[in-house]
Amino acid sequence: MKMNTDRFSVTVDEYLAENNVLFYLNDAVTQLLEHKEEYTQFGVVRYFTEYFTSVKNGNHVLFREFNYIKATPHNRVSFIHIFWKCFRQIGKNGDLLAMSEYSSLLQLLCPDFPIEMVQNTARIVLMDDAIDCLMSFSDFIYSFQIQFYYEEFVQSVSLIYQDLLSGKSPNTVIVPTSTSVEQLSSAANEERETQKGVDSSVFSECIEAICERLKHKYPSNAAIKEVLQSSQDVSFYGFLMALAKHEGTNQDIGALPNKSDLLIDPEMDLELERLIAQVAISPTSNSSSSAAGQKDLSKKASPRKSLHQRKRIEMESDGSTEETDSSEN
Repeated sequence: MKMNTDRFSVTVDEYLAENNVLFYLNDAVTQLLEHKEEYTQFGVVRYFTEYFTSVKNGNHVLFREFNYIKATPHNRVSFIHIFWKCFRQIGKNGDLLAMSEYSSLLQLLCPDFPIEMVQNTARIVLMDDAIDCLMSFSDFIYSFQIQFYYEEFVQSVSLIYQDLLSGKSPNTVIVPTSTSVEQLSSAANEERETQKGVDSSVFSECIEAICERLKHKYPSNAAIKEVLQSSQDVSFYGFLMALAKHEGTNQDIGALPNKSDLLIDPEMDLELERLIAQVAISPTSNSSSSAAGQKDLSKKASPRKSLHQRKRIEMESDGSTEETDSSEN
């Protein structure tokens, strides 16, 4: 959660709303009541300290339900960052995965993560070609970031695109107030029929109008204009792919490093090297070195379960094997 340096210049209600404090407080109390017998073993004060520390560090979304991880911008950023941390090695190894495999990885971190969102991400990567084709980790995660973090914006833009394709005047294009994932598939069908796309300048004007009304997060107007000024006509998925590749948009979200640094994580690499060295020393025996390794790992384990299973709230979201193993329990 980002600290607002101007927090003293806003009212209490504005600050609480901006940082979704009441949302997290409500969730913390709910979790406390659901697991009160366990939490009383180490105290309520410690529980709240650890809960909000976890929120601040971005570890709180691990293994939580989909409605929770998408509930706030901070939760979405945290989930994207953890997904990168956990599965960066896939990109480093140069592996290409299918949509269903990426869906499985996401569900390791969020068991009820909807496949529809993964399908829509695949359409961005593959420009709505056969979505069962293999995708690189880099292409997938930057497109996933746009689809997940800006979900409401993407859905609203899809309706505008459909209206423009159908020949409606920009003055009659209705800014949507609610949409569903099925409408993205509808936009895809329309796009296949009109591969040329729509006029970029008209599309830009309509998007600018919708951004003024959206209460949810959306890309900066500068990024949108820069993307749309690159060509006279634009397709729906072409627009989303350009946003996914836009470095300014990536920096605004703040979940992922620059593309040149996507596969670099020195801290995680050192941890992996340490674990590999331990296995190399004693791969099959219960030697003292293995015991020492297990002792080191136990130091990182939570003294209790997380919000759902109490052991997860203190888990470090560093993409290590401890996290991945815990997600399978």
